[in-house]
Amino acid sequence: MVVNVSVILLLFVIAALLMHNKNLKVSHAIICGLLGFCLAGSSLAPTIQSTVASTADLVSTIRP
Repeated sequence: MVVNVSVILLLFVIAALLMHNKNLKVSHAIICGLLGFCLAGSSLAPTIQSTVASTADLVSTIRP
């Protein structure tokens, strides 16, 4: 679990820096994808899934 958390944090920092520079390339997209796969396999996955589902429900109720 310790190695998994450190990999997730490393990928998150790299993704945040790439988004901050506004210079997203194919290699950067691959790193962001790896971050997603690592997060999906972590213990944070249920929390992230419920947060995204709640946000989607909230957005779907907004009428333009």
